[in-house]
Amino acid sequence: MKTVKIIYAVILLIAFSSCTEKKAEIEKPEYAIVIHGGAGTILKKNMAPGKEAAYIEKMQEAMAAGEAILKNGGSSLDAVEATIHIMEDSPLFNAGKGAVYTEAGENEMDASIMDGSNLMAGAVAGVKTIKHPISAARLVMENSKHVMMAREGAEIFAEQQGLEIVDPSYFKSERRWNSYLRMKEKQEAEEANKKHGTVGCVALDKNGNIAAGTSTGGMMMKMWGRIGDTPVIGAGTYANNKTCGVSSTGHGEFFIRNVVAYDISALMEYKGWSLEKAANYVVNEKLKTQGGEGGIVSLDKDGNIAMAFNTPGMYRGFIKSTGESGIFIYEKEDN
Repeated sequence: MKTVKIIYAVILLIAFSSCTEKKAEIEKPEYAIVIHGGAGTILKKNMAPGKEAAYIEKMQEAMAAGEAILKNGGSSLDAVEATIHIMEDSPLFNAGKGAVYTEAGENEMDASIMDGSNLMAGAVAGVKTIKHPISAARLVMENSKHVMMAREGAEIFAEQQGLEIVDPSYFKSERRWNSYLRMKEKQEAEEANKKHGTVGCVALDKNGNIAAGTSTGGMMMKMWGRIGDTPVIGAGTYANNKTCGVSSTGHGEFFIRNVVAYDISALMEYKGWSLEKAANYVVNEKLKTQGGEGGIVSLDKDGNIAMAFNTPGMYRGFIKSTGESGIFIYEKEDN
């Protein structure tokens, strides 16, 4: 009888431990944040150690800025904006200071932001003088009756709203300019077109609100007037508290045609799919069969994260209040 009691006690202990582990695995975070810095042909063999470290350091800095806001009870919108500011100020990424060049040798930037609590959204396209396009997008959402504003109209609006306006020369970076010159000479054109350095962020705050934002310099050597998916709500950016928030990076034309960010949310809402299933289907099946390259970062209402991409690499990272975090660059890394 004593042996039976001991065995029973062990079984109970194992069962209790299993339940505890399962509870820990599904613990819902108070807040979470996920970012990307672009997807494309990013191979470790081609990455200089110093450059890799620089990307990791800047992504850590960006996420830390957003996490500090979330940790102190701030809004997901504030966290997204602050996070993207850091990346817009860095020449490492194709946004703001590091924006690529158009066919005419100019920097033209797009950005969008969306509030999942009320489905409000704002975007700017083709701007050349706004230091932080993501902030202009937010002001369009909050201080105008419109969703998207473009070019000079967006710039005048941003200046009226008190945003910092800079000379277009501010956005010039030597690395991007040299890439532009090489492409003009028809050198490395194919490789350059496979790199999409758009930046984005999705955040979940303590109040359960999701926000998503995306900022980009667009496609290298794009034609005058070309606008990609970043400022198109539902393609480059989408957020809905019922489902998830998504920020996209990649060949914008494919993301527009497939309404990628919204499609992931719709599959969750109408088919009951998990975020991971929806994201992988859209990016690795639907887009891939059409030849659309790129990826997304996403976050659902329960703090689950999906970082799906169909390219050899994507700069990506996340932090949760539960202590989970990570920064990844290459395809073969654990997510």
